[in-house]
Amino acid sequence: MKGYIEERAINIANYIIEENATVRQTAKKFGISKSTVHKDVTERLVQINPTLAKEARKVLDVNKQERHIRGGLATKEKYLHMHV
Repeated sequence: MKGYIEERAINIANYIIEENATVRQTAKKFGISKSTVHKDVTERLVQINPTLAKEARKVLDVNKQERHIRGGLATKEKYLHMHV
């Protein structure tokens, strides 16, 4: 079981880096919770592959900083389609 978790953590990090994916997108892709994605990247992966963990963390940090902007754009888009 432990080998599966380690492999999953590595696959998750690679996906995040390659696709510039958010935690939510990654969770959906792998069929796991957002909490599991976060734990895999921030805790488990640091033990397995610190360099990969740092790269994935960079992407997630940028996504987190941009989150409010994406939410605002999604809301704007929603209301543009409702009133037209």
